[in-house]
Amino acid sequence: MRPDLPIQIGPLSPSAQDAVRSLAEAAAASDGVAPLSEEPLLHLGDAGADRTHVVVRATDGAAAGYLQVDRSGDVASAELVVHPEHRRTGVGTLLLGTAERDARLPERSGAPDQRGKALRLWAHGDLPAARAFAAARGLHSVRELLFLARPLTDDAAAVAALEGLVLRPFRPGDDDEAWVALNARAFATHPEQGRLTVADLHARMREPWFDAAGLLLLADPQGRLVGSVWTKIETDQPDGTRDGEIYAVGIDPDARGQGLGRLLTEVGLAHLAEAGCTRAVLYVDGDNAAALATYERTGFTRAAVDVQYARD
Repeated sequence: MRPDLPIQIGPLSPSAQDAVRSLAEAAAASDGVAPLSEEPLLHLGDAGADRTHVVVRATDGAAAGYLQVDRSGDVASAELVVHPEHRRTGVGTLLLGTAERDARLPERSGAPDQRGKALRLWAHGDLPAARAFAAARGLHSVRELLFLARPLTDDAAAVAALEGLVLRPFRPGDDDEAWVALNARAFATHPEQGRLTVADLHARMREPWFDAAGLLLLADPQGRLVGSVWTKIETDQPDGTRDGEIYAVGIDPDARGQGLGRLLTEVGLAHLAEAGCTRAVLYVDGDNAAALATYERTGFTRAAVDVQYARD
């Protein structure tokens, strides 16, 4: 390990957050894939007991590496990135070791003899360098998050209607708690989506891409939400590129088996096509057979994969 790269652990100042974003942009330009997902970027300013930030600084003060550990779930989830100019210098190994020590810390609110949590480390894009890094350190793949894509055309197919159900846009302020409750029911077993809070929703609503018209709700005759499809169109896409994301499709467990997942996927695709998108994309867990079948029937194919690594 190079001794001239100091470590900063703790809350990130606004300038440190900007340095991390610049680091992530440099890595994305070099690797062709973003090294950090939306979740850690949304929480760069968080200073809670369940989230750890680590920045490795180069001698010129720039960020040479960054790590974020989220301990709020059943396991500790980590994402790290090393600047292309500082790879193969021990920065990644230092950050991984820091993440493992942080995960092993006892629960902040628990008994002092607790052994902490298992650590899972995300690698976006499943790049050969990431696979080699994991293999050399005894890590193996425990989860795959598939990135699917399909082309969109201006003449999107008409969306079928289901008798008795009402499709309407999300109403900020009025629907916040009801939608979060629906999302929690729909993703009760999902390690990230099911833990979304009203505060998490509001954080996404503050993002430049948020459009209430792109979050469509399905309600029964009594007005109770039974499903939703959330679409996302990034605002800073390169010229000639117009991707639209099926951000989340959630169905209340009591309403499953009626084809609502397929219906809401088609609703989302129609909205993206109307908004001028030329390609639809989405993320889905590799072991979610039901969702994969739905998306394959609507023309999605595998374009990339993110992998989560862990020790035995």
